[in-house]
Amino acid sequence: MKPSIALTLLSLLLLAGCSTAPKSADSAPARTANPKLLVDEYRIGVDDLVQVTVWKNPDLSVTVPVRPDGKISMPLAGEVDAGGKTPQEVAQSITDKLSHYIRDPQVAVILTELRSHEFLSRVRVSGAVNTPASMPYRPGMTVLDLVLEAGGLNDFAAGNSAKLYRQSNDGMVAIPVELADILHDGQVETNYAIEPGDILTVPERLF
Repeated sequence: MKPSIALTLLSLLLLAGCSTAPKSADSAPARTANPKLLVDEYRIGVDDLVQVTVWKNPDLSVTVPVRPDGKISMPLAGEVDAGGKTPQEVAQSITDKLSHYIRDPQVAVILTELRSHEFLSRVRVSGAVNTPASMPYRPGMTVLDLVLEAGGLNDFAAGNSAKLYRQSNDGMVAIPVELADILHDGQVETNYAIEPGDILTVPERLF
């Protein structure tokens, strides 16, 4: 069986099994651009916290920060270059090293904390909310989490006109979000998964 290469931050969302089963931003309505998830291209930096899981080998699984020299230490695999690489690339390096010691190693690499690029990865909510906020990205966050962290919508919010802005390879894209339906009617179709760097804006109603 072919080794399972690195899971990205999105994997944490899938593993978490969110009870509302929100769609990811890749599932945005067809009327918007379909942004490429930037987590696939995230380059690991110094101090980022990395979780390495080797299937059926718990003694080889570790959660470690990336050292100032850009390396992490792994049982059997030894020193592994992580700085400047994607999680997939690190997982492949570990797989190659472990294949000398165990048969068919299956390795997953997950970023559990983005410490090196905090401001690049922060998520923000602005506009007609009670407390506009900038907060660290946390795996598993959804649009609803952002709004609740911001104290909910204020009395002047046009919730169903909100937009989630995301940087893609083709530039900034705007994804319509129906916040009023999410908050008041329990309709979670637009309760998209949040990605590092996302900005949620809520306009005010026109009177």
